[in-house]
Amino acid sequence: MKRYLVPGIIVFVLVVALMNGCSTYNSMVGKDEAVKKAWADVETQYQARLDKTANLFEIVTSAADFEKQTLTQITEARAKATSVQMEVNPENLTPENIEKFKEAQAAYSSALGRLLAVAENYPTLKSVDAFRDFQAQYEGMENRIATARSRFNEAVLDYNSYIRRFPPKMWAGLFGFDQKTPFEAEAGAEKAPSIKNMKKDAEK
Repeated sequence: MKRYLVPGIIVFVLVVALMNGCSTYNSMVGKDEAVKKAWADVETQYQARLDKTANLFEIVTSAADFEKQTLTQITEARAKATSVQMEVNPENLTPENIEKFKEAQAAYSSALGRLLAVAENYPTLKSVDAFRDFQAQYEGMENRIATARSRFNEAVLDYNSYIRRFPPKMWAGLFGFDQKTPFEAEAGAEKAPSIKNMKKDAEK
């Protein structure tokens, strides 16, 4: 009987370790998928802003003498934001890519703020229903973006905290689950910017 004791204990330990490994792996996969979904939601909200501003150029150009430089800046910023958004996906959320994404979207926000500030000098443009509708919807779009970013960071925090604990940390290294990068926006970015404040910033 004794000669079977040690092998039995070893088998028991291996079975327990295997079960723990399977359970931990499944948990890490679930949390990883939650991060991917949260990032997809971030992209969805940014894309919604890009889509809703697509017609803005046509509206603005209705003011024949509207500042060409401002139109060029926002067109280039929008193109850059669109390009970077296509490059960054849930499979390559590296610190560098997150930073690239953040900078491109921030540049577009700045260009959009400049456009809104300049638009104050064009009474005809301000009277266009489509432009007024955009102004009314803008803060809601920014608020949804802020909410999506916050939820993404919560998912990243949950994932990172889990894989740093023991024993998940041991299995994370074995299965290749690395820490993920949160969306570290500028201070105050958790609050949706008002058009009034955007105009002030753009006029500086």
